[in-house]
Amino acid sequence: MLAIILGSVGILLGLFALIIGVTTTRHIGKRDPVAVPNIWRKVLRIKSRPVHHLSQDSVHTERRERIAFIANPTKDGIAELRELSMRACSIRYMPEPLWYFTTVEDSGEGQARQAISDGADVVVAVGGDGTVRGVAAAVAGTGTAMGILPMGTGNLFARNLDLSLSDAPAQMRTIIEGEEAEIDVVWLYVERHHKAQTERERHLCLVIAGAGFDAEMVAGTDDKLKHRIGWFAYFLAAIKFTSDARMEASVSVDDSKPVMSQMRTVMIANVGNLPGGIKLIPDASVTDGELDVATLDARAGVVGWTDLFGTVMAQGAGVKQPEVFKAYRTSRIDLARGKSVDIEMKQPQKIQVDGEFLGTGTAIRAEVAPGALKMRVPKANKASGPATEAAIVEVYGADGAVSGESPEVSASKVVDA
Repeated sequence: MLAIILGSVGILLGLFALIIGVTTTRHIGKRDPVAVPNIWRKVLRIKSRPVHHLSQDSVHTERRERIAFIANPTKDGIAELRELSMRACSIRYMPEPLWYFTTVEDSGEGQARQAISDGADVVVAVGGDGTVRGVAAAVAGTGTAMGILPMGTGNLFARNLDLSLSDAPAQMRTIIEGEEAEIDVVWLYVERHHKAQTERERHLCLVIAGAGFDAEMVAGTDDKLKHRIGWFAYFLAAIKFTSDARMEASVSVDDSKPVMSQMRTVMIANVGNLPGGIKLIPDASVTDGELDVATLDARAGVVGWTDLFGTVMAQGAGVKQPEVFKAYRTSRIDLARGKSVDIEMKQPQKIQVDGEFLGTGTAIRAEVAPGALKMRVPKANKASGPATEAAIVEVYGADGAVSGESPEVSASKVVDA
């Protein structure tokens, strides 16, 4: 009698386990079209909408790109971003993302070249402007797309592209789902004289390069203070150099006749916006196929610097300084635009590019490379966002939605989870 009872209990438990197993398998099969083998899908009659029946606009199922992330390991939150990237690629059935880490000797260029060699379709810079510039130096001109997860102090290039600076899920969606914009880059050729030899180095510029006062400011900024108070540390450092002597240099745009003059600094810009809403060069654009050159000068001590600051703020507001008054002011900003520029300094001057100090040099040649960088940017058509995210609900089934919430909200939670 006991054996019959135990046998009956065993049968009931087996049936209960079978029911749970079948129910769970069907549930998973409806949500994930590739998680259950086809033979079991037929036996259990699991139906799900085939992926290729979704709209062609659904990047969740159309893109099969391999994404490589080049990260600065000193930045906080790298582990969380790596986990987020794994999830974001997994729910879209994309290949597992590749991760590489920068070193003191290599800020990203070598790692980006390795990623391209390893088959990456998109290379993402995770860090500040230095990491972004290093990755871009390898990616520019290759046809490989590039993305940015900004984690630096200034994030100037990301700011000028209107990328999100703090919303990691939004940044990840831009990298995976965003549009591609062809961005200009500027190549700098810096000359240095050592005894009887002349060295010429090539550097990539995405934001602004300069010689004179701005390079002094970059070189004199305390790294610990910059980490503590952000980009404002540059302005504190600038105060130390306002009394330095002006530099003398000649400037030639597009191989025109060189013009020699005295100035505080000369800048070569690919973009024109600085932190704090300051528009240093309002008309600069990364898609116009040209670079912008600005020479800034200030005389009469504090009066000149105050006047210069007022001029920068005024032009940012759209107020331009009349040419007739320039000769009577204690400061001036002269702007020019072209495909190339040659700058020769009478005395060696400090040089910076995108906030990185390059040492001293005597001459700079800059050339624009129009559209050389394919950059992932947010979709211009904001209305396409909900349709794209609704595709997630179609793939994973109605079970993925939270009761009482719209498909767009539920889909975003799936992406962010």
